[in-house]
Amino acid sequence: MLRWIYSNLVLLSLLLSAQLIAAQTTMSSAAKMQVPVLAIKGAIGPAVSDYISQEIMLANEKSQVAAIVLTIDTPGGLSSSLRVINQQILSSNIPILCLVYPQGARAASAGTYILYACHIAAMASATTLGAATPVMIGGGLPGGQKAPEKPSEPTAMEKKVLNDSVAYIRSLAQLRARNAEWAELAVTEAATMSAQEALADNVINLIAQTPEQLVLALDGTAITLNEQQLVLKLTHVELEYRTPDWRNQFIATITDPNIAYILMLLGIYGLLLEFYSPGIGVAGVTGAICLLVALYAFQLLPLNYAGLALLILGISLLLLESLMPSFGLFGFGGLVAFIIGSIFLIDTQQEYFQISRKLILFIAITSTLFTVFVLGYLWRVRKNKVVSGAEALVGANAAVMDDFSEQGFVLFNGERWAAISQQQMTQGQIVTIDAVKGLTLLVSVKNSQYPESNNKE
Repeated sequence: MLRWIYSNLVLLSLLLSAQLIAAQTTMSSAAKMQVPVLAIKGAIGPAVSDYISQEIMLANEKSQVAAIVLTIDTPGGLSSSLRVINQQILSSNIPILCLVYPQGARAASAGTYILYACHIAAMASATTLGAATPVMIGGGLPGGQKAPEKPSEPTAMEKKVLNDSVAYIRSLAQLRARNAEWAELAVTEAATMSAQEALADNVINLIAQTPEQLVLALDGTAITLNEQQLVLKLTHVELEYRTPDWRNQFIATITDPNIAYILMLLGIYGLLLEFYSPGIGVAGVTGAICLLVALYAFQLLPLNYAGLALLILGISLLLLESLMPSFGLFGFGGLVAFIIGSIFLIDTQQEYFQISRKLILFIAITSTLFTVFVLGYLWRVRKNKVVSGAEALVGANAAVMDDFSEQGFVLFNGERWAAISQQQMTQGQIVTIDAVKGLTLLVSVKNSQYPESNNKE
């Protein structure tokens, strides 16, 4: 009897231990659920789209990610980069919670599209969104010029871009069951809205001051994810703030239009310097690396090929001025083409992705001086006749000192040199130096005549 009671007690303790371990495992797994926090700060370009896209794809590959929080504070950006980000948001199997944060932030232009694309849209107090009109429709003229008081009728291309933008943001609003009418106004009339107004007009889902507050407020909320209902379970989650890695930082650096512009010119002039003054290859190697990095950056940016052609034409004309002086005609034309090509090199009116006008002027003047004076000097030096070293001996004439058939001696510039020839040589004969091998000259007869003083009777 005692044995039976003892065995039952042991079995009961084992069952309780198993349940306790299972409960601890459940709590531990719940505590391990992660919520990555991604941040869009500043203009949206290739580096931002690469960072956001990579993080969303990485989160979708993990099983311990409950949701993704995306904070926004942006004045806008490139349409191509916006489309890349929204494609990743729309294809994500993990809910993406968007928050315009911190206070004073804005989700202008491209940021409005991203806000509409996310599964949950939220804003902190004292934040704004809107002004999503395409820049080529509502932006200023190049160089900061003022637009006319009565703008002309939009072109067919401008109408296409505007209609495409309207259709795009309306489709996002309809997908997330948000205010599509105001979304259209944000594109066509550059309408803006505060956080309180956006909540009242069903543009956003809620107001939250921080990512932590947003996650707590959404616990138990039902959303539609891939046409299925999903209840967010965000009680036991840990927020993980994800920052761009070295690759994103490198892309952000080289896709700065000013940096890419400088790298391209360094590459071109490095290769030219290597051609004009061949040496150990430092200029050539550096120029090739800079040019390849610049080309990679430009393929991520909206490059204008007409501007690139003008830029190359300007450099070519400056080179012609250094090779064949034309009293400034080639130089002036090259300078004008260089400046115009640099201004139109990046095909966008977004001021955040335009090359600085001051930088263009400085580089134009520097390039003119470099090509006309430095490269011109190197070209003239390269064409000068060599007057020293072994290269100065090749092609020169020498006089045979004594008769010899294979080996003998010749006189060159008052110096006695050992010579080798496959021809029969006679005293006083003029020979040509074909090569220099150590301290021995390889000579041959190019002219069989003798000096008059050495002719034999």
